[in-house]
Amino acid sequence: MGRIFGTDGVRGLANRDLTAELAVDLAVAAAHILGEVGAFADQRPTAVVARDPRASGEFLEAAVVAGLASAGVDVHRLGVVPTPGAAFLTSYLQADMGVMISASHNPMPDNGIKFLARGGLKLDDDLELQIEQRLEEPWDRPTGSGVGRIGDSRAGVAAYVKHLVGSAPGPLDGLTIVLDCANGAAYEVGPQVFEQLGATVISIHAEPDGLNINLDCGSTHLDDLQKAVIRHGADAGFAFDGDADRCLAVDHAGAVVDGDQILAILGIAARDAGRLRDDTVVATVMSNLGFVQALQAAGITVIQTAVGDRYVLEAMRSGGFSLGGEQSGHVIMADYATTGDGVLTAVHLASRIRETGTSLEELASVMTRLPQVLINVPDVDKARADSDPVLQGEVAIAAARLGSSGRVLLRQSGTEPLVRVMVEAATHDEASEVAERLAGVVRSTLAL
Repeated sequence: MGRIFGTDGVRGLANRDLTAELAVDLAVAAAHILGEVGAFADQRPTAVVARDPRASGEFLEAAVVAGLASAGVDVHRLGVVPTPGAAFLTSYLQADMGVMISASHNPMPDNGIKFLARGGLKLDDDLELQIEQRLEEPWDRPTGSGVGRIGDSRAGVAAYVKHLVGSAPGPLDGLTIVLDCANGAAYEVGPQVFEQLGATVISIHAEPDGLNINLDCGSTHLDDLQKAVIRHGADAGFAFDGDADRCLAVDHAGAVVDGDQILAILGIAARDAGRLRDDTVVATVMSNLGFVQALQAAGITVIQTAVGDRYVLEAMRSGGFSLGGEQSGHVIMADYATTGDGVLTAVHLASRIRETGTSLEELASVMTRLPQVLINVPDVDKARADSDPVLQGEVAIAAARLGSSGRVLLRQSGTEPLVRVMVEAATHDEASEVAERLAGVVRSTLAL
């Protein structure tokens, strides 16, 4: 059936692309593969299964649980929990595997299935490929006492809340915080954590009905959060996405604080506390040049990876680094989590405001975002983007023109015949001019 795993599990239109039948088959294949590679250590395996609130998650959860139990895996249903909560509880409950059912920031009709290995880590590409290859294969089904048992484990969510509260450097009393929960998986956990830390909490979009997840709210739609922060005179606002693995912020004046600024604030805070390993932060090639310049000025090394939190995490694990993230708001704090955690990120941002007595606006001013222009050029031979001599010559000319005050980045789409042209410069007009010229060269030199 071809590759079905993307950069973050299997996603698609629920009940059309991602069916109950496929969910059962994926669960069975994952159980078999993880068992064969020794992940279950020759013992009766256990799994945790969590989901976000979207309506299709109800039948997909039932299908995944049925598939796992039919393969002899005992299942702990966590219910509605953020993706980082599922990862934490996979480790905390010493489960042999975890499953998160969510399409993150995607609209409600979509859904996805993500598998986690022991310890709450994402499966590597090779294991995902092996799972795909085992779909729909015949297998010997256990019977009698060999089938898995199913139980609910909502008590584990309290342990996740306690973990987040315990990660904070100190209380948040005196702060007024607005949380936009995206009608998603953090609608209970987010407010609970901030309330236990002593903050005054105003929650918006925290009433999921299965249909309203990410609907004009959350980290992809910040208007309501900006208005609420100003209306309530709050110190800051934080917006999560549907599965709460990312966070964006709004300062007291309603200005957006993006993932680059968040990462810069937390990187400097960790360095000041002596917790930033090797004084290094991992980011992606899409991070604003202003972010790189600000951290270098602060004596912090920036390592840049391909776009995607999985690549950030791989670089962090291989180098033993403690902090990394993306402009989109995925922030990985390895001392506390194995994946991006929006609530954790918000807690530590709020803690930095509290401990420094400095506004989020002032903290974010540590970096200046350079104007960034992105142009998508469709219907081109993307494979030649890195080798065409004419195009590469024009890129070199543009890079020389911009010098240290800007940069050029060409990226090939992973799924379409499309090349993305990104230019940063000292002014928006200059960035637009260079980007438009390079986009024209892409169209003419790489035309199909």
